[in-house]
Amino acid sequence: MKAYAIKARLIKASVIIAILLSAGSRAESVEPVQTQVYFGDTHLHSNYSFDAFLNNNFSADPDTAYRWAKGQPVIHPYNRARVQINTPLDFLVVSDHAEMLGVMRAIREETIQWEDLGWWASLKRWWAVRLLNDALDKDLGRAFFGRFLPPSAAVPGGDPVLDSNNNIGSVALFGDTSNTSRDAWQQIIAAAEQHNDPGNFTSLLGWEWSSLPTGVNLHRIVVTPDGADKASQYIPYGSDQSQYPEDLWQWLDDTAQRTGSRFISIPHNSNISKGYMFAETTVKGQSITADYARTRMRWEPLTEVTQIKGDSETHPEFSPNDEFADFETYEYYIQTSENKTAVSPGDYVRPALKSGLAIAQTVGVNPYKFGFIGSTDAHSGLASPEESNFWGKMAKDSTPETKATVQGSPIAANGWDMSASGLAAVWATGNNREAIYAAFKRKETYATSGPRMRVQLFAGWEFPANAERAEDFASIGYQYGIPMGGDLTANGAEQAPQFIVRAVKDPLGANLDRVQMVKGWVNAAGEQFETVYDIDWAGERQPDANGKLPPVGNTVDVQTARYTNSIGQAEFASRWSDPDFDPAQRAFYYVRVLQIPTPRNGLFDSLALQLDKPPRGAKTIQERAYTSPVWYTP
Repeated sequence: MKAYAIKARLIKASVIIAILLSAGSRAESVEPVQTQVYFGDTHLHSNYSFDAFLNNNFSADPDTAYRWAKGQPVIHPYNRARVQINTPLDFLVVSDHAEMLGVMRAIREETIQWEDLGWWASLKRWWAVRLLNDALDKDLGRAFFGRFLPPSAAVPGGDPVLDSNNNIGSVALFGDTSNTSRDAWQQIIAAAEQHNDPGNFTSLLGWEWSSLPTGVNLHRIVVTPDGADKASQYIPYGSDQSQYPEDLWQWLDDTAQRTGSRFISIPHNSNISKGYMFAETTVKGQSITADYARTRMRWEPLTEVTQIKGDSETHPEFSPNDEFADFETYEYYIQTSENKTAVSPGDYVRPALKSGLAIAQTVGVNPYKFGFIGSTDAHSGLASPEESNFWGKMAKDSTPETKATVQGSPIAANGWDMSASGLAAVWATGNNREAIYAAFKRKETYATSGPRMRVQLFAGWEFPANAERAEDFASIGYQYGIPMGGDLTANGAEQAPQFIVRAVKDPLGANLDRVQMVKGWVNAAGEQFETVYDIDWAGERQPDANGKLPPVGNTVDVQTARYTNSIGQAEFASRWSDPDFDPAQRAFYYVRVLQIPTPRNGLFDSLALQLDKPPRGAKTIQERAYTSPVWYTP
């Protein structure tokens, strides 16, 4: 396919947001506003997170995290090397766990504020503190971390919160530590306020609600665009207060009304949720109602689709005809027993999007109408989504010789299983809290597995000729259609919707292989379907008799961990119309952009160790981007 020259100024596109056209007509003249794509990380842990501290992050605090994200050299918290991100981020959320926020750090530094307890409880707490310090002295913090993890369910498939094996551990060990967490939250707020620099770098406040009943990952990142004046009025809500998402949403509602704060909640790692994250019922096993769906979508407009602990787009079991479905599939639950042995449609976002269509057809509201972002979930304080500059999920994973599971670890996964992923990309009117939060709310976002590919998608009923190649591509897209994350409503005609896409490679990264359109839909009976279309690709390849496009090739030299951009192309300007459109069927569409293969972080480390291959994980990776969907409703 021909490569089209896309001028750099198109990345800073002039777009029309205020007026969207109905089919075929031109909008009134409106002064355009400038928007740009911004890249950030909404999911990063510092040494204020209890598990980060127990895994040898003793020094990378929120200040370190912001300095790294801004491009400054910092000291790695484990190996003590000077490290630096290759390309600074535009925005960052330091999202430490609400549970025991700052507590491990305060115990170790002897700054914790203990409450008065009876003699027996005080004795038990003294013993727990002694065990903790002894574990840290012997470099067995990860083994101590196992005390906070649950076993698997006694009765699989039921309410995991009420299961007899469920436990949360922290209160039993240390008692009430809310005063210490309140102080830690104030310090986190202060660091965010210090580093927020509107127009240049945005710090957004947030935390992680880490519900994990019987190993069911229900984790959410909570983000607010508001500053110290509002955030100082509360302490982050943790799963030690409730493990049900509905209770988190109620707390967000109550706190919003009390303080004027605004929030969104972002689920992550649905891939290890045992089917509960996007199930056809609530966590309690109740039917999804219209009220539940509205509440969920009010608070959860986005989902984190890719990160260090694997990719959650889809799985070969649910997308057997998708040759790229088996991407960074992660096989480990966060629990003390049993590795991951089964998958469920509720674990992955593409099946969830289809399920949402079917539920909407029944109750009238779609509970899974979410946009996409990626983020890292690094616990080192360093948001490092670059395979060649990856500094581990945990601080101790940061060197080739310490990637393997350490003695006494309750979790089978280790650093060799993990890729350097991902990034959150937003199309926003400026690099500031309000503009980025507004982009989150309208779902004009996309995920990448790490590279900074620039991707923009518009859907409409009739775009002008050559709109996909126009210099004012974005202005045309907004004028004649709707962007990713939007709704395309029926226009009374029978023609299929049209899509225009711009995809540009990471300026410092690999060429692109292809652009794909992923479609899901339901028929009148509620049956769910999906298909993946190759809509543009590099080179002179042609689909075979079965419509399958040959691979782009692979230039990775596995002896040196280098590659060349002698295959693929730098950018695509694509137009596509659905050849199988049925105006009576609910559907969603999102774009997936694939890079050519590049070296995975495990290849770099295995070569450094003079190994024949990585002990676990692939040598190469085909990085990608996922746009938020566009939904069609009859």
